[in-house]
Amino acid sequence: MTEITESTSTDKPVARCSECDREVTHYNTFISPTDEKTVICWQCRARDEKGFNADRNYHRTSRRGVIPR
Repeated sequence: MTEITESTSTDKPVARCSECDREVTHYNTFISPTDEKTVICWQCRARDEKGFNADRNYHRTSRRGVIPR
């Protein structure tokens, strides 16, 4: 028998973010190879991932040319 649990029903304890030092309830826990736990809140994680898919060579100034009709 397979037991399915909802992610909202699992209550995590309040933890302190390693990046911003806030007490948060929504966070990810990362475990390093040396068995050290790092807690990163969702806001810091989103800030870190922002612009991840952007091309490094893209610049808005490269679109200044005249658009042909």
